[in-house]
Amino acid sequence: MLNIRIDSIAQRKEKPDSDKLGFGKYFTDHMFIMDYAEGKGWYDPRIIPFSDLSLSPAAMVFHYGQEMFEGLKAYRTSDGKILLFRPDKNIERMNNTNDRLCIPRIDPADALQAIRTLVDYEREWVPDKEGTSLYIRPFIIATDAALGVHVAHNYMFVIILSPVGSYYPQGINPVKIYIETEYVRAVKGGTGRAKAGGNYAASLIGQQKADKLGYAQVLWLDGIGHKYIDEVGAMNVFFVVGEEILTPSLDDGSILPGVTRASCIELLRSWGYDVAERKISVDEIYEASKNGSLKEAFGTGTAAVISPIGELNNDGDIITLNNGKIGPISQKLYDNLTGIQWGKKEDIFDWTLTVR
Repeated sequence: MLNIRIDSIAQRKEKPDSDKLGFGKYFTDHMFIMDYAEGKGWYDPRIIPFSDLSLSPAAMVFHYGQEMFEGLKAYRTSDGKILLFRPDKNIERMNNTNDRLCIPRIDPADALQAIRTLVDYEREWVPDKEGTSLYIRPFIIATDAALGVHVAHNYMFVIILSPVGSYYPQGINPVKIYIETEYVRAVKGGTGRAKAGGNYAASLIGQQKADKLGYAQVLWLDGIGHKYIDEVGAMNVFFVVGEEILTPSLDDGSILPGVTRASCIELLRSWGYDVAERKISVDEIYEASKNGSLKEAFGTGTAAVISPIGELNNDGDIITLNNGKIGPISQKLYDNLTGIQWGKKEDIFDWTLTVR
């Protein structure tokens, strides 16, 4: 068990208006930090006032990108409890990312203790307005002051917290997606399955292009033939075709194994739906649209939970899904997932964890 020391801020900040939270704009009074040194391991776990980090300009994270991050949320129930949603899965993915990026693992029990302790200490920052939550961002960076491409010997593990509203301004309303056919974000054998900043840096140019065309997100295709669907920029993706629900398989390692994705698959199968994890080509989806078997599509992720897709644009070939409205399966998933997360529905899967 970690012996976490706490250095409290002298005066707490004023809380933002819950109606104007947006996503990732505000940060709580404190953050968690723990250091690592080769031969010593992880040490000095502490909660300190939220402040800038002091790093050498030669810190290896700036030059060689050895870093990872995670994202999960804390939710306030109607009776005032604070719940985490499947934190064990985020911690498992965090260590899988660490393995891929040659970053030392963190004991899962220590990671969970750090998250719970910080969220509990900042519990007054967990908003209670419908649709709001406290976003939790753990990350690790290489801190060696050295140039030269090699695995770092020193790291910093940090957790920051941010009260948030909807990820997309349109909320649960369907979003428009642009299919990217020029650039790629990941390939087989690469870092696509890792939660690494470099993946998102590689995706920015496609997102910028989509923004200029009036689209909310990019749908990425495989990095070899630009034929098979990978994931949306900030989400995994599902398609309802006929009586089947399709989602790209994780076999190639180019797709992030989303916690919300896994939860949706478990929910859908528990309801009796046929969910297939396999390769899905853009041509297959467009053919399903033409023959009328494409019923709806949606993205899944911690930030947005469920995001219905109302339009797909493939180099100017535009299709509208479900008349631009949220579909029944998307709505059912959203209602049940958020119901469990906010403690409104019975958690038959034992997914939630009470902070205290």
